[in-house]
Amino acid sequence: MSLLLAGAATLIPATAFAKEGTAEPSDQTAPSQQRQTPQAGQTPSPAPAARDYGDDFHAPDITVTAAGVGTLDVLAGTSVMDGTDLQENMAGQIGDVLVKLPGVSATGFAPGASRPVLRGFQGERVRVLTDGIGSIDASNTSSDHAVTIDPLTAERIEVLRGPAVLLYGSSAIGGAVNVIDKRIPRKRPDELVHVDTVMAADTASDLIETGGSLDVPLGKSFAVHVDGNYRVSDDISIPGYAASNALRAELLGEAAEEAAEAPEEAAELTEAANFRGKVKNSGTETYTAGAGLTWFGERATLGVSVGLYDTFYGVPTRPGTGHAHEEEGAGEELAEEEHSEETVDIDMRQWRGDLRGSFEFGGGPFESVNTRWGITDYTHVELESGETGTTFNVNGLEGRLELVQRRGLIGGANGGGTIGAQFYRRELEAIGEEAFVAPNTARQYALFTLQQMDFGPIVVEAAGRYERSELEGEGYASRDFDAFSGAIGVWHETPGGVRLGLNASRVARAPAAEELYASGPHVATQQFEVGDPTLSLEKALGLEAYVRGALGPGVFSLTAYASKFDDYIYLVGTGEVEDDLPVYQQMQDDADYIGFEAETNMPLATLGPVAVSTDLSASYVRAELKDGTPLPLIPPFSARAELVGKTDRLEGKVGVDWNAKQSRIAPYETETGAFTLVDASLAWKPLRGSENVTIIAQAENLLDVTGRRHSSATKDFVPLTGRNFKLSVRLSI
Repeated sequence: MSLLLAGAATLIPATAFAKEGTAEPSDQTAPSQQRQTPQAGQTPSPAPAARDYGDDFHAPDITVTAAGVGTLDVLAGTSVMDGTDLQENMAGQIGDVLVKLPGVSATGFAPGASRPVLRGFQGERVRVLTDGIGSIDASNTSSDHAVTIDPLTAERIEVLRGPAVLLYGSSAIGGAVNVIDKRIPRKRPDELVHVDTVMAADTASDLIETGGSLDVPLGKSFAVHVDGNYRVSDDISIPGYAASNALRAELLGEAAEEAAEAPEEAAELTEAANFRGKVKNSGTETYTAGAGLTWFGERATLGVSVGLYDTFYGVPTRPGTGHAHEEEGAGEELAEEEHSEETVDIDMRQWRGDLRGSFEFGGGPFESVNTRWGITDYTHVELESGETGTTFNVNGLEGRLELVQRRGLIGGANGGGTIGAQFYRRELEAIGEEAFVAPNTARQYALFTLQQMDFGPIVVEAAGRYERSELEGEGYASRDFDAFSGAIGVWHETPGGVRLGLNASRVARAPAAEELYASGPHVATQQFEVGDPTLSLEKALGLEAYVRGALGPGVFSLTAYASKFDDYIYLVGTGEVEDDLPVYQQMQDDADYIGFEAETNMPLATLGPVAVSTDLSASYVRAELKDGTPLPLIPPFSARAELVGKTDRLEGKVGVDWNAKQSRIAPYETETGAFTLVDASLAWKPLRGSENVTIIAQAENLLDVTGRRHSSATKDFVPLTGRNFKLSVRLSI
């Protein structure tokens, strides 16, 4: 599996430092030479040809394709998942694809809605990008909203950490996840027609998914791409009760109180407490389609694409919860409605257009100029027992322009950098009696720069970003914020190939519109959400130290990090009830995050044609307010051990994931018990010497244990899937 290179995040521009000829070129690759760090007894040499290391953790350098981020160097702290790893970890939502990486969890609200959680951060503090541009949907407003990026379309997924995200927005303090697809072609296919397809099925949710893409060259200067995917799944199977022990005790206690005066309600509560084997209303159905066209000139490229994302998924409701809507003369009908269990579904659709272009200068101080734009039209309807409840409409536009400096312009012969500007506009409208957020418009204007200075044994990198945010909410005063953020990193590599690094950052982010303007019942999350229109800038000081490199025949990485927040914004339960829903209020206070990530890959033995190795990883984060009160939804300590056996055509894995008990909980949270998941997989490449066909058989949660993610707001009634068998096939011809 692609293992995380723990550390701070990279700050190096892809277009300035990406290696020529790598298998995965930058979005807009400019001719350049990469800084090579000589090993002991060696002299510097030109960049070597690309080599397949199997995964990025074992490669000496990684090229990532997010616009503005290139070969990992100083502030290295990224994960790249592609190929067999991506096929093996494929899921319907991007958050669930990445959960085996250290430091990564998922919101896991439902199988149809799951965003990544990075180092304990989620929501506004984690940006989800497609080719360096935001998803521009409503997934950041609430954890029940799906991310409108289909992992089936992904060619690779990059997880960027720490200061690197200053290139994409100061709000993403936790990091960014960048999904790379081929919808806008990056090169002309060598074949007359190139076809990629994937198919998969499983037993725990009766999953059926299939997808494919077609790439065709048109003449000498154009390439066309089309793709389409379909996925359908039923309610997920679970090994035990849907409700946690704490929730079951609460429901059974309420049933005992109602037994005498309301026996029917008591019976419903008892049935809800004892329901097991499935998570009700957790099915999904999704289809996507897209097409793109790119023109390739001598020194320029220009590509456009259009895409559709359409999904319908169930939102599991808390057992025993009913929602009454009082109307005059409702009478007995109202009483029956109060005692009935309401179902909530989300019907979502997004149209999206994208543009990517680049131009290489023939000389002067800059190598190239690159631009990237995305525009979306998004709607989702929250259905309450089949009836339209709340409708969310989002129209958004995001664009960026980057100038890539020529090598050696500053900071020595290997120095370089990029400067750029970014624009973002989003209009959100929530319509309905239970619209929990006021119609609002958000605009952002940003300038950023990224510089590398090479002083021989010491390399220094620095990044800066100025961002102006303008927010308008209907019925509220407009708010304007000016945020200045910066980061600096330094590293040194020993003759033995061990790299020591230290990174520091000062980041500020403006409150999101939902944090300012929320005020109302949100049926899907079963909360009455209240914003605070007086919130101020959230500011954080961050420090990271890392060491990584060779460990005998293997490699290792260890990172420790800490962030100190002033005016940290968080949503927390107040203990009050409004409209039969618990009240959750946006608050602001000082807070601290501290944690570590560690991992190693070590060859163990060679048994005939089988190379045996092990991957070990662990991560931990502790987050609390200044008075010591734990922050909500923080993942506990977790560790993974994996034993791998590999030949030229077969790769077998057995993995164990251990998640500790989370007893450091925020007010009105419940504890989450420890659990251990065991999985196994066998990947077969039937064509000798070819990567074009891969068949993977997998067994997940082999011991059929009940597991709950503390980072999920629904963990008390949406446990993880039980024992599951999955088969997938990927072809590239």
